Amino acid sequence: MFDRITFDQKIMGGRACIRGMRIPVSLIVGQIAHGAATDEILADYPDLERGDIEQALQYAAWLTQERVRSA
Repeated sequence: MFDRITFDQKIMGGRACIRGMRIPVSLIVGQIAHGAATDEILADYPDLERGDIEQALQYAAWLTQERVRSA
């Protein structure tokens, strides 16, 4: 489902990262939230691919899916 998102205790303490790099999903999502364009992020992090950014956003959206609980 999220083949570009990796978890490794030796990399960023096990946080969700992009393809085993020291680029956490939270960094990408934070940059987008603060108005950075995809092309800006790609220029700042040349090892990233457009698909990495897309999947980081998809993963973040998946994490925020709410479960409705009855009282």
